Amino acid sequence: MEKEILACIKDQDIKYLQSGQISKYVFPLERKEAHDDNISHLIIRVFAYSISPKNEIKYLIQRRSVTRESFPGYFTDSASGHVIFKKNLSLRDIEQNAKRELQEEFGIQTRYVRETSFYDLRTESYKNTSEISYIFLFQVDHDVDLKADPIELDTETSKFYSETELRQILKQKNYVDYSRKIWEELLIMNLKELIENKKIIKQQGNIALFIGRFQPFHHGHVYVINNIIKDFKKIKIAIGSSQLSNTCINPFTSAERKKFLVAALKSRKIPTKNYEIFEIPDIFNAEKWVNHVVSIVGDFDAVFSNSDWIRILFQQKDFNIGKKITIFKKKYNGTNIRKLICKNDKNWRNLVPKEVIKIIEESSTDGINRIKKLCKEGVLN
Repeated sequence: MEKEILACIKDQDIKYLQSGQISKYVFPLERKEAHDDNISHLIIRVFAYSISPKNEIKYLIQRRSVTRESFPGYFTDSASGHVIFKKNLSLRDIEQNAKRELQEEFGIQTRYVRETSFYDLRTESYKNTSEISYIFLFQVDHDVDLKADPIELDTETSKFYSETELRQILKQKNYVDYSRKIWEELLIMNLKELIENKKIIKQQGNIALFIGRFQPFHHGHVYVINNIIKDFKKIKIAIGSSQLSNTCINPFTSAERKKFLVAALKSRKIPTKNYEIFEIPDIFNAEKWVNHVVSIVGDFDAVFSNSDWIRILFQQKDFNIGKKITIFKKKYNGTNIRKLICKNDKNWRNLVPKEVIKIIEESSTDGINRIKKLCKEGVLN
């Protein structure tokens, strides 16, 4: 049997997951070793439901097999499991892990999953180990054929339940507490409204918000800004993780990043009246982060970001989400540019505006040596 390699994370780095910075902090470790050494790792939980043509909602509840080592015979979520490590792990990859678990445990193939929503990120504790749970809501076809895994699940009681039936089950003692809490939350939510609130806009507006870390500012950012200002009268540019600097991942200060932006926009003759720059410090709390951003930047008509994490958080708060604007994403990204600098590969200079290069190379900034030194030391947080 092929070894299961989990996406693990150091305890001191868990807070960065609240900012959507996944791939920068997770590392691979074989499942047994992770469990034996109490290494924190990522898991998924799926809470699935269906809506019939008559608008009746039913909830898919799993009851664990009595032969399971943990929580035997307990009711729980619809599906759960470990997040498998992969390079450049993203929220979309984690969602694929969730779909895989639902198929393995209930036989529900991806084509029967109609809607998916990221719900929350929570830290659980199991046998003195932190498990960071990515929670998803899946709407599945109301007439999907369930094929419960008899080794993992109790096949008779793992099925769809009505709201009344679910409320009765939640009163039982043999229910996994983490899952019970989420089902209770979902019972007071309007799931239909949650789906309808997903908004992607393409029309013009007055003010756009563009969020990035700009470590450093590069031609990919220029491309995004140029496309946004075609449709919006003003752009508010938010410098994320503004309090972080002098690390391999965040080498430049917020003041330096603002300097990059101002120089690049001035060079491209974008009037100062058409943009504002704001600093957004991380608060490492996904639930409160959107309100935190709004309290700093004020009103806007749409938010633009190529980060799935940022897009989902704003979507959950009913904000208009602008379309993704990308150009050669693997090439034009801060991680790639910093790696090229560390390797003394001069190709990084082709990816960054010349006015930004000038600032990076200034003696006061000493950006090249700073990046090399920080990455050599492995200063990651």
